[in-house]
Amino acid sequence: MKTIFHVDMDAFFVSVEELFDPSLKGKPVVVGGRPDQRGVVSAASYAARKFGIHSAMPLRTAYKLCPHAIFVEGRRERYIEYSHKVFDILNSFSPLVEMASIDEAYLDVTGAERLHGPPMQAAHKLHEMIRGATKLNCSIGVATSRLVAKICSDQAKPNGVLWILPSMEARFLAPLDVRKIPGVGKVTEQALHACGIHKIGDLAALDEPFLESRFGKWGLALAGKAQGLDAGGWFDAEIGAGDGAKSISHEHTYLEDTAEPATLEATLAKLSEMVASRLRESGFHARTLQLKLRYKDFSTITRAHTLDHATQIDIDLIEHTRKLFHTNWNGKPVRLLGVNASNLERAEGQLPLLDGDRQERWKKALSAVDRMRDRFGSGSVSLASAMDGGFRERVHESPANLPGRNSKSGS
Repeated sequence: MKTIFHVDMDAFFVSVEELFDPSLKGKPVVVGGRPDQRGVVSAASYAARKFGIHSAMPLRTAYKLCPHAIFVEGRRERYIEYSHKVFDILNSFSPLVEMASIDEAYLDVTGAERLHGPPMQAAHKLHEMIRGATKLNCSIGVATSRLVAKICSDQAKPNGVLWILPSMEARFLAPLDVRKIPGVGKVTEQALHACGIHKIGDLAALDEPFLESRFGKWGLALAGKAQGLDAGGWFDAEIGAGDGAKSISHEHTYLEDTAEPATLEATLAKLSEMVASRLRESGFHARTLQLKLRYKDFSTITRAHTLDHATQIDIDLIEHTRKLFHTNWNGKPVRLLGVNASNLERAEGQLPLLDGDRQERWKKALSAVDRMRDRFGSGSVSLASAMDGGFRERVHESPANLPGRNSKSGS
């Protein structure tokens, strides 16, 4: 039987900000940008959450809920630095670590009792190690599966440790809302409510054929999850054995809607650069590119194009996303643009000789560019076509150089 830890840093971005500005402690703090911007909340302090503010909420909505909150832009490089510090501690504690995001991770500590003690003792030991090395608080969930461990850490917040004993998983889950299941969003929640399913216990009481008839394969996965199992969806691979992301994307919301072609093209170029940089950092090549385009009235279209060869080169992404844009844009003001790379491969497909030479030249040049970006920030170097698309990656987006995911040897 496995012993899985889920470590979730408490209000991570806010907590890092407080390290450098102690005057923020205890106050309603919102990380993500100014209150008059169109962006979304990346993180909120516990004091801000009391007013109903939560991550992914529009900044303007957060301001209406709490006008006296302190809004900060956020320092992405700082968060990455502390994420690496946390990863180093986790990696010293167990060789099987999976960083799920910049501020959360899974550890498999099965069989480590002789080294760290029984599960609860080991969890408290890790909790103290993280606090001692970073001065940051975290919450740790302990269970026999990733799913239950993740829900445990959420229930233990803030700054707590919760262990669900083996065979007690279903009993622990039963009274919780179905929304607590990772992967159950608003749409799935509404569909479950329509079937009279409100609690995880309601879900566990239904038979698999019924759930499969209503929700297909996801219904079968839900049946397993209601019992506390890592059933499909988010938990397919073993900890530390995942093959990385299935897609990489970035998007940008304008402060003011724009129909200026030069501005839109520059934004697309910048987004393409950011996606390409993450592809190289992760050791992937993408074969499919997708454009996301949202207008002022929130109507949204997505259009994809599959290339004849996989790539991780900026200019390739810029060229094809630009074509997608001009083929599908109706000329009206744009609210949001996004670029997504999917159908990822670890190695390039067969290229024509000339294209291969071209790719190699770009690789050498971009390798130097990536080193400069790593040192001086993602906005320090851009292609000419992206210079006017200057905006920072949002701090809540999962960075390319997430600890434990580097795989530059494959690029």
